[in-house]
Amino acid sequence: MSQPTPILHHFDQSPFSEKIRVIFGFKKLAWNSVRISRIMPRPDLMPMTGGYRRTPTMQIGADIYCDTQIIIRELERRYPTPTLFPAGNAGMPWALGMWTDRPFFQNTVTLAFGVIGDKVPQDFIEDREKLRGGKFDVAAMTAALPQMRDQFRTNIDWIEAQLADGRSWLFDEFSLADVSAYMNVWYARQSVVTIDEIIKPLPRLAAWEERIRAIGHGARTEMSSGDALEIAAKAQPETPVLSDPFDPNGRKPGDIVSVMPDDYGKIPVRGEIVSLSAQHIAIRRSDERTGEVVVHFPRAGFLVIPG
Repeated sequence: MSQPTPILHHFDQSPFSEKIRVIFGFKKLAWNSVRISRIMPRPDLMPMTGGYRRTPTMQIGADIYCDTQIIIRELERRYPTPTLFPAGNAGMPWALGMWTDRPFFQNTVTLAFGVIGDKVPQDFIEDREKLRGGKFDVAAMTAALPQMRDQFRTNIDWIEAQLADGRSWLFDEFSLADVSAYMNVWYARQSVVTIDEIIKPLPRLAAWEERIRAIGHGARTEMSSGDALEIAAKAQPETPVLSDPFDPNGRKPGDIVSVMPDDYGKIPVRGEIVSLSAQHIAIRRSDERTGEVVVHFPRAGFLVIPG
């Protein structure tokens, strides 16, 4: 029986979406693309996620995957070959992802918006202030440009150093570590006009970037958000009940919890635990437009709150 085609809810400028698009390319997958707006509202997506609004989200039928960590875990589970975790590298690529997704990304996003400066639309600023729960201060980002250039070069110089022995990838073979680090270089290239000047002294990084870009995005087919919503409404979640006997807080299937990121976009999604482990939690919820769905989250970087 063939696998259902993954549906990615994303926008083309999203760096975290680029991470998933490269993985589609690496695994040579066909996937459906639902383009969402860069800012709210997203009326056909919110009924599926329960309010979670960071990008991207992946949908497989009535199972909804929020955050790239859990999306990657599910893609690796469904399509294990070729693997993102070759030759015993099952843990460190995830750990490196916390560097690339948090401090490295915060440096890169500050650099990017500092370069754009007063060209950032006001509606985008207002949307990001709601998402972050604080001021989105473009003027401060612009003022910080010299420091952000320094820090960006420091981060990418680590990549150059890792490639210094002539290897093609950060580990012996292509892995999630390459995808995660590449995301920030790709994002900087979208808006930092001096990116080639910054990268010029780093020839190994430049060649590595070209190798990843050549992987492509797999076979992409556009789909409307309404069609994706209809697929969720007609499907049934396929997530089996899974207990975690070692959960340090004694959580179990059937408990009612709210799940949300611990840094920004702190919008709680409430539901009944279906499945959980050290690295994932899946909760069942219902919406009048979708019926029953199961929403999946990673554990790293997310809060699970009782009740």
